[in-house]
Amino acid sequence: MKVIKNDTEYQSALAAIERLLDMDPDPGTREADDLELLAVLIEEYEQRVTDLQLPDPIEAIRFRMDQQGLKQQDLVPYLGSRSKVSEVLAGKRALSLAMIRSLHDGLRIPAKVLLAERKHDLLQEDASLDWNKFPIREMVNRGWVTARHDLRDAAEEILRGFFDPVGGVMTLWALYRKSPHVRTGRPIDEYALTAWTGRILRKANEDPPEGKYTEGTVDTDLMRDVARFSWSKSGPLLAKEYLAKQGIALVVEPHLPRTHLDGAAVYSSQLQAPVIALTLRHDRIDNFWFCLMHELAHVSLHISEEVRFYDDLDVEELDDRTEREADDLAGEALIPSDAWDGSPASRLRTPEAAVQLAEELSIHPAIVAGRMRHHFKSYKRLSNLVGYGQVRKCFTDVEWK
Repeated sequence: MKVIKNDTEYQSALAAIERLLDMDPDPGTREADDLELLAVLIEEYEQRVTDLQLPDPIEAIRFRMDQQGLKQQDLVPYLGSRSKVSEVLAGKRALSLAMIRSLHDGLRIPAKVLLAERKHDLLQEDASLDWNKFPIREMVNRGWVTARHDLRDAAEEILRGFFDPVGGVMTLWALYRKSPHVRTGRPIDEYALTAWTGRILRKANEDPPEGKYTEGTVDTDLMRDVARFSWSKSGPLLAKEYLAKQGIALVVEPHLPRTHLDGAAVYSSQLQAPVIALTLRHDRIDNFWFCLMHELAHVSLHISEEVRFYDDLDVEELDDRTEREADDLAGEALIPSDAWDGSPASRLRTPEAAVQLAEELSIHPAIVAGRMRHHFKSYKRLSNLVGYGQVRKCFTDVEWK
Protein backbone atom coordinates (compact mmCIF):
# COMPACT_ATOMS: atom_id res chain seq x y z
CA MET A 1 0.00 0.00 0.00
CA LYS A 2 1.47 3.35 -1.05
CA VAL A 3 0.45 6.74 -2.42
CA ILE A 4 -0.83 6.44 -6.00
CA LYS A 5 1.38 8.52 -8.33
CA ASN A 6 0.24 7.72 -11.88
CA ASP A 7 -2.52 6.17 -13.95
CA THR A 8 -0.87 2.72 -14.04
CA GLU A 9 -0.83 2.55 -10.25
CA TYR A 10 -4.37 3.92 -10.22
CA GLN A 11 -5.63 1.13 -12.50
CA SER A 12 -3.86 -1.47 -10.35
CA ALA A 13 -5.51 -0.05 -7.25
CA LEU A 14 -8.94 -0.20 -8.93
CA ALA A 15 -8.38 -3.86 -9.83
CA ALA A 16 -7.28 -4.63 -6.28
CA ILE A 17 -10.29 -2.94 -4.76
CA GLU A 18 -12.59 -4.93 -7.08
CA ARG A 19 -11.02 -8.18 -5.87
CA LEU A 20 -11.48 -7.16 -2.26
CA LEU A 21 -15.08 -6.15 -2.86
CA ASP A 22 -15.76 -9.57 -4.38
CA MET A 23 -14.37 -11.16 -1.22
CA ASP A 24 -16.84 -9.21 0.95
CA PRO A 25 -14.43 -9.31 3.92
CA ASP A 26 -15.69 -9.25 7.50
CA PRO A 27 -15.09 -6.03 9.49
CA GLY A 28 -11.81 -6.06 11.42
CA THR A 29 -10.03 -8.44 9.08
CA ARG A 30 -6.84 -7.51 7.23
CA GLU A 31 -8.74 -7.58 3.93
CA ALA A 32 -11.31 -5.13 5.30
CA ASP A 33 -8.53 -2.79 6.45
CA ASP A 34 -6.88 -3.03 3.02
CA LEU A 35 -10.18 -2.19 1.36
CA GLU A 36 -10.62 0.90 3.51
CA LEU A 37 -7.06 2.08 2.90
CA LEU A 38 -7.30 1.53 -0.87
CA ALA A 39 -10.52 3.54 -0.98
CA VAL A 40 -8.75 6.47 0.73
CA LEU A 41 -5.73 6.30 -1.62
CA ILE A 42 -7.96 6.14 -4.72
CA GLU A 43 -10.05 9.08 -3.53
CA GLU A 44 -6.92 11.14 -2.82
CA TYR A 45 -5.50 10.41 -6.29
CA GLU A 46 -8.79 11.24 -8.04
CA GLN A 47 -8.98 14.55 -6.16
CA ARG A 48 -5.40 15.35 -7.16
CA VAL A 49 -6.09 14.61 -10.84
CA THR A 50 -9.20 16.76 -10.70
CA ASP A 51 -7.16 19.63 -9.26
CA LEU A 52 -4.58 19.34 -12.06
CA GLN A 53 -7.36 19.70 -14.62
CA LEU A 54 -8.64 22.97 -13.17
CA PRO A 55 -8.72 25.98 -15.52
CA ASP A 56 -5.81 28.42 -15.60
CA PRO A 57 -6.23 31.08 -12.86
CA ILE A 58 -5.54 34.00 -15.20
CA GLU A 59 -8.10 32.71 -17.69
CA ALA A 60 -10.58 32.38 -14.83
CA ILE A 61 -9.99 36.02 -13.87
CA ARG A 62 -10.41 37.18 -17.48
CA PHE A 63 -13.58 35.09 -17.81
CA ARG A 64 -15.07 36.77 -14.73
CA MET A 65 -14.05 40.20 -16.10
CA ASP A 66 -15.92 39.44 -19.35
CA GLN A 67 -18.95 38.20 -17.42
CA GLN A 68 -19.18 41.32 -15.29
CA GLY A 69 -17.90 43.86 -17.84
CA LEU A 70 -14.88 44.74 -15.72
CA LYS A 71 -11.82 46.66 -16.91
CA GLN A 72 -8.29 46.25 -15.60
CA GLN A 73 -8.65 49.27 -13.31
CA ASP A 74 -11.61 47.54 -11.64
CA LEU A 75 -9.22 44.87 -10.33
CA VAL A 76 -7.08 47.37 -8.40
CA PRO A 77 -9.08 46.89 -5.15
CA TYR A 78 -8.38 43.15 -5.36
CA LEU A 79 -4.76 43.14 -6.56
CA GLY A 80 -3.38 46.34 -5.05
CA SER A 81 -2.32 48.66 -7.88
CA ARG A 82 -2.54 49.20 -11.64
CA SER A 83 0.97 47.85 -12.13
CA LYS A 84 0.18 44.69 -10.18
CA VAL A 85 -2.99 44.15 -12.19
CA SER A 86 -0.98 44.39 -15.42
CA GLU A 87 1.72 42.05 -14.14
CA VAL A 88 -0.78 39.44 -12.89
CA LEU A 89 -2.79 39.42 -16.12
CA ALA A 90 0.43 39.20 -18.14
CA GLY A 91 1.59 36.23 -16.06
CA LYS A 92 4.59 38.16 -14.71
CA ARG A 93 3.46 38.21 -11.07
CA ALA A 94 2.19 35.28 -9.00
CA LEU A 95 -1.00 35.68 -7.03
CA SER A 96 -0.37 36.18 -3.32
CA LEU A 97 -2.67 34.64 -0.76
CA ALA A 98 -4.03 38.12 0.00
CA MET A 99 -4.92 38.57 -3.69
CA ILE A 100 -6.51 35.13 -3.81
CA ARG A 101 -8.67 35.91 -0.79
CA SER A 102 -9.78 39.23 -2.32
CA LEU A 103 -10.63 37.72 -5.72
CA HIS A 104 -12.50 34.87 -4.08
CA ASP A 105 -14.49 37.14 -1.74
CA GLY A 106 -15.08 39.95 -4.22
CA LEU A 107 -15.51 38.19 -7.56
CA ARG A 108 -16.53 34.73 -6.29
CA ILE A 109 -13.81 32.97 -8.26
CA PRO A 110 -13.31 29.53 -6.66
CA ALA A 111 -10.26 29.54 -4.40
CA LYS A 112 -9.32 26.09 -5.74
CA VAL A 113 -8.94 27.60 -9.23
CA LEU A 114 -6.88 30.56 -8.01
CA LEU A 115 -4.64 28.31 -5.96
CA ALA A 116 -3.84 26.09 -8.94
CA GLU A 117 -0.80 28.12 -10.05
CA ARG A 118 0.54 28.08 -6.50
CA LYS A 119 0.01 24.36 -6.00
CA HIS A 120 3.58 23.37 -6.85
CA ASP A 121 5.05 26.00 -4.54
CA LEU A 122 2.64 25.21 -1.75
CA LEU A 123 3.49 21.52 -1.87
CA GLN A 124 7.13 22.41 -1.33
CA GLU A 125 6.60 24.92 1.45
CA ASP A 126 7.03 23.91 5.04
CA ALA A 127 3.56 23.87 6.56
CA SER A 128 4.94 25.52 9.69
CA LEU A 129 5.93 28.72 7.86
CA ASP A 130 3.88 31.59 9.31
CA TRP A 131 4.37 34.86 7.45
CA ASN A 132 3.28 36.97 10.41
CA LYS A 133 6.04 35.54 12.61
CA PHE A 134 8.67 37.39 10.59
CA PRO A 135 9.78 40.62 12.34
CA ILE A 136 8.12 42.69 9.65
CA ARG A 137 7.61 45.82 11.76
CA GLU A 138 11.30 45.87 12.66
CA MET A 139 12.08 45.35 8.97
CA VAL A 140 9.95 48.42 8.18
CA ASN A 141 11.68 50.44 10.91
CA ARG A 142 15.06 49.59 9.38
CA GLY A 143 13.94 50.45 5.86
CA TRP A 144 14.23 46.89 4.57
CA VAL A 145 10.62 46.91 3.35
CA THR A 146 8.10 49.68 2.75
CA ALA A 147 5.51 50.54 5.38
CA ARG A 148 1.84 49.86 4.54
CA HIS A 149 -1.39 50.40 6.44
CA ASP A 150 -2.35 46.75 5.89
CA LEU A 151 1.02 45.44 7.01
CA ARG A 152 -0.23 42.31 8.73
CA ASP A 153 -2.65 41.30 5.95
CA ALA A 154 -0.04 41.98 3.28
CA ALA A 155 2.81 40.21 5.12
CA GLU A 156 3.16 37.40 2.60
CA GLU A 157 3.14 39.69 -0.41
CA ILE A 158 5.68 42.07 1.16
CA LEU A 159 7.99 39.30 2.33
CA ARG A 160 7.91 37.42 -0.96
CA GLY A 161 9.02 40.65 -2.64
CA PHE A 162 11.82 41.00 -0.08
CA PHE A 163 13.12 37.45 -0.47
CA ASP A 164 12.57 36.91 -4.21
CA PRO A 165 15.80 38.72 -5.28
CA VAL A 166 17.85 36.20 -3.26
CA GLY A 167 16.11 33.05 -4.46
CA GLY A 168 12.87 33.18 -2.50
CA VAL A 169 12.01 32.66 1.15
CA MET A 170 11.75 28.89 0.85
CA THR A 171 15.33 28.60 -0.36
CA LEU A 172 16.56 30.27 2.83
CA TRP A 173 13.98 28.66 5.10
CA ALA A 174 14.56 25.14 3.80
CA LEU A 175 18.35 25.44 3.99
CA TYR A 176 18.18 26.73 7.54
CA ARG A 177 15.91 23.88 8.59
CA LYS A 178 17.83 21.24 6.66
CA SER A 179 21.35 22.14 7.75
CA PRO A 180 21.19 24.44 10.75
CA HIS A 181 24.59 25.31 12.17
CA VAL A 182 24.01 27.91 14.82
CA ARG A 183 26.44 28.60 17.64
CA THR A 184 24.34 30.06 20.43
CA GLY A 185 23.73 29.72 24.12
CA ARG A 186 20.24 31.20 23.96
CA PRO A 187 17.05 30.44 22.04
CA ILE A 188 17.19 31.99 18.59
CA ASP A 189 14.27 33.27 16.53
CA GLU A 190 14.46 31.37 13.24
CA TYR A 191 12.16 33.86 11.49
CA ALA A 192 14.38 36.78 12.49
CA LEU A 193 17.46 34.80 11.44
CA THR A 194 15.92 34.04 8.03
CA ALA A 195 15.02 37.71 7.54
CA TRP A 196 18.54 38.81 8.50
CA THR A 197 20.01 36.28 6.05
CA GLY A 198 17.83 37.70 3.30
CA ARG A 199 19.07 41.18 4.15
CA ILE A 200 22.78 40.32 4.05
CA LEU A 201 22.41 38.44 0.76
CA ARG A 202 20.56 41.39 -0.77
CA LYS A 203 23.35 43.74 0.37
CA ALA A 204 25.95 41.40 -1.10
CA ASN A 205 24.07 41.38 -4.41
CA GLU A 206 23.91 45.19 -4.42
CA ASP A 207 27.66 45.48 -3.83
CA PRO A 208 29.11 42.26 -5.29
CA PRO A 209 32.80 41.40 -4.93
CA GLU A 210 34.85 42.48 -7.94
CA GLY A 211 37.00 39.36 -8.08
CA LYS A 212 36.07 35.79 -8.90
CA TYR A 213 36.09 33.41 -5.97
CA THR A 214 38.14 30.23 -6.26
CA GLU A 215 37.63 27.45 -3.75
CA GLY A 216 40.73 27.02 -1.60
CA THR A 217 41.67 30.70 -1.80
CA VAL A 218 41.23 31.23 1.93
CA ASP A 219 44.09 29.77 3.94
CA THR A 220 46.19 30.81 6.91
CA ASP A 221 48.46 33.01 4.77
CA LEU A 222 45.54 34.96 3.30
CA MET A 223 43.99 35.37 6.74
CA ARG A 224 47.26 36.76 8.10
CA ASP A 225 47.47 39.16 5.17
CA VAL A 226 43.99 40.41 6.05
CA ALA A 227 44.87 40.74 9.75
CA ARG A 228 47.78 43.05 8.94
CA PHE A 229 45.30 45.70 7.79
CA SER A 230 44.35 46.04 11.45
CA TRP A 231 47.17 48.54 12.02
CA SER A 232 45.20 51.14 10.08
CA LYS A 233 42.24 53.08 11.44
CA SER A 234 40.58 52.13 8.15
CA GLY A 235 41.61 48.49 8.58
CA PRO A 236 38.05 47.07 8.47
CA LEU A 237 37.37 48.86 5.17
CA LEU A 238 40.72 47.78 3.73
CA ALA A 239 39.89 44.18 4.69
CA LYS A 240 36.53 44.47 2.92
CA GLU A 241 38.23 45.80 -0.22
CA TYR A 242 40.92 43.12 -0.15
CA LEU A 243 38.42 40.29 0.29
CA ALA A 244 36.28 41.67 -2.54
CA LYS A 245 39.27 41.25 -4.85
CA GLN A 246 39.38 37.58 -3.77
CA GLY A 247 35.70 37.22 -4.68
CA ILE A 248 34.46 37.27 -1.06
CA ALA A 249 31.73 39.69 0.03
CA LEU A 250 32.03 41.27 3.47
CA VAL A 251 28.76 42.75 4.74
CA VAL A 252 28.08 44.60 7.97
CA GLU A 253 24.49 44.48 9.22
CA PRO A 254 23.29 44.85 12.84
CA HIS A 255 21.63 41.76 14.25
CA LEU A 256 17.89 41.55 14.72
CA PRO A 257 16.37 41.10 18.19
CA ARG A 258 16.43 37.48 19.42
CA THR A 259 19.27 36.43 17.13
CA HIS A 260 22.30 37.19 19.37
CA LEU A 261 24.68 37.10 16.41
CA ASP A 262 28.25 38.25 16.02
CA GLY A 263 28.72 36.95 12.50
CA ALA A 264 27.84 34.47 9.80
CA ALA A 265 29.37 32.73 6.81
CA VAL A 266 27.01 31.76 3.99
CA TYR A 267 27.50 30.80 0.37
CA SER A 268 25.57 32.79 -2.23
CA SER A 269 24.55 30.60 -5.16
CA GLN A 270 23.73 33.77 -7.09
CA LEU A 271 27.18 35.27 -6.65
CA GLN A 272 28.89 31.89 -6.63
CA ALA A 273 30.88 33.21 -3.71
CA PRO A 274 30.99 33.25 0.10
CA VAL A 275 29.37 36.09 2.00
CA ILE A 276 30.75 36.98 5.41
CA ALA A 277 28.44 39.08 7.55
CA LEU A 278 29.33 40.79 10.82
CA THR A 279 26.91 42.53 13.19
CA LEU A 280 29.44 44.52 15.28
CA ARG A 281 27.18 44.13 18.31
CA HIS A 282 30.40 44.48 20.35
CA ASP A 283 32.03 47.60 18.94
CA ARG A 284 35.67 46.75 19.67
CA ILE A 285 38.71 46.36 17.45
CA ASP A 286 39.73 43.01 18.95
CA ASN A 287 36.21 41.64 18.52
CA PHE A 288 35.96 42.72 14.88
CA TRP A 289 39.17 40.97 13.87
CA PHE A 290 38.49 37.75 15.73
CA CYS A 291 34.93 37.55 14.34
CA LEU A 292 36.21 38.18 10.82
CA MET A 293 38.91 35.51 11.19
CA HIS A 294 36.39 33.05 12.63
CA GLU A 295 34.06 33.41 9.64
CA LEU A 296 37.00 33.24 7.22
CA ALA A 297 37.99 30.02 8.96
CA HIS A 298 34.52 28.61 8.22
CA VAL A 299 35.00 29.61 4.57
CA SER A 300 38.38 27.88 4.55
CA LEU A 301 37.32 24.70 6.32
CA HIS A 302 33.59 24.11 6.21
CA ILE A 303 31.35 26.25 4.04
CA SER A 304 29.26 24.85 1.18
CA GLU A 305 26.06 25.77 -0.65
CA GLU A 306 24.16 23.51 1.73
CA VAL A 307 25.71 24.55 5.06
CA ARG A 308 25.68 27.99 6.62
CA PHE A 309 27.23 29.16 9.87
CA TYR A 310 25.70 31.60 12.36
CA ASP A 311 27.82 32.49 15.37
CA ASP A 312 27.35 33.93 18.83
CA LEU A 313 31.00 34.08 19.83
CA ASP A 314 30.20 34.82 23.46
CA VAL A 315 29.63 31.07 23.71
CA GLU A 316 32.95 29.53 24.73
CA GLU A 317 32.04 26.03 25.97
CA LEU A 318 31.86 24.06 22.73
CA ASP A 319 30.86 20.50 21.91
CA ASP A 320 30.92 21.30 18.20
CA ARG A 321 34.05 20.16 16.35
CA THR A 322 33.60 22.60 13.45
CA GLU A 323 33.35 25.56 15.83
CA ARG A 324 36.47 24.49 17.70
CA GLU A 325 38.30 24.16 14.40
CA ALA A 326 37.18 27.65 13.34
CA ASP A 327 38.24 29.12 16.69
CA ASP A 328 41.63 27.43 16.49
CA LEU A 329 42.33 28.56 12.93
CA ALA A 330 41.18 32.12 13.69
CA GLY A 331 43.47 32.31 16.71
CA GLU A 332 46.42 30.84 14.79
CA ALA A 333 45.94 33.27 11.90
CA LEU A 334 45.92 36.27 14.21
CA ILE A 335 48.67 35.16 16.61
CA PRO A 336 50.72 32.07 15.67
CA SER A 337 51.21 29.63 18.53
CA ASP A 338 54.99 29.80 18.47
CA ALA A 339 54.91 33.61 18.62
CA TRP A 340 52.45 33.52 21.51
CA ASP A 341 54.32 30.89 23.49
CA GLY A 342 57.61 32.79 23.17
CA SER A 343 56.14 36.18 24.06
CA PRO A 344 55.90 37.86 27.48
CA ALA A 345 52.23 38.44 26.57
CA SER A 346 51.47 34.79 27.39
CA ARG A 347 52.79 35.28 30.94
CA LEU A 348 52.46 38.96 31.85
CA ARG A 349 49.29 41.04 31.92
CA THR A 350 50.87 44.34 30.92
CA PRO A 351 50.16 46.78 28.08
CA GLU A 352 53.84 46.76 27.17
CA ALA A 353 53.74 42.99 26.51
CA ALA A 354 50.70 43.44 24.26
CA VAL A 355 52.29 46.23 22.26
CA GLN A 356 55.60 44.37 21.88
CA LEU A 357 53.96 41.25 20.39
CA ALA A 358 51.67 43.34 18.18
CA GLU A 359 54.67 45.13 16.70
CA GLU A 360 56.41 41.82 16.03
CA LEU A 361 53.36 40.50 14.14
CA SER A 362 52.41 43.81 12.47
CA ILE A 363 48.90 43.71 13.90
CA HIS A 364 46.91 46.07 16.10
CA PRO A 365 47.68 45.86 19.87
CA ALA A 366 43.93 45.41 20.47
CA ILE A 367 44.14 41.92 18.96
CA VAL A 368 46.90 40.86 21.38
CA ALA A 369 45.13 42.55 24.31
CA GLY A 370 41.97 40.64 23.45
CA ARG A 371 43.90 37.37 23.36
CA MET A 372 45.47 38.16 26.73
CA ARG A 373 42.11 38.99 28.35
CA HIS A 374 40.69 35.71 27.10
CA HIS A 375 43.80 33.71 28.06
CA PHE A 376 43.89 35.05 31.61
CA LYS A 377 40.06 35.20 31.92
CA SER A 378 40.52 38.77 33.10
CA TYR A 379 38.24 41.04 31.11
CA LYS A 380 38.71 44.17 33.18
CA ARG A 381 42.41 44.41 32.37
CA LEU A 382 43.77 46.11 29.24
CA SER A 383 40.34 47.59 28.48
CA ASN A 384 42.02 50.75 27.22
CA LEU A 385 43.79 48.72 24.49
CA VAL A 386 40.94 46.73 22.90
CA GLY A 387 39.54 49.66 20.93
CA TYR A 388 36.07 50.35 22.26
CA GLY A 389 33.90 52.36 19.86
CA GLN A 390 36.41 52.30 17.02
CA VAL A 391 34.85 49.99 14.41
CA ARG A 392 31.25 50.99 13.73
CA LYS A 393 32.28 54.48 12.74
CA CYS A 394 34.18 52.98 9.79
CA PHE A 395 30.87 51.82 8.28
CA THR A 396 29.09 55.10 7.69
CA ASP A 397 26.52 53.49 5.38
CA VAL A 398 25.09 51.41 8.24
CA GLU A 399 22.43 52.88 10.53
CA TRP A 400 23.39 52.12 14.14
CA LYS A 401 20.77 52.31 16.87
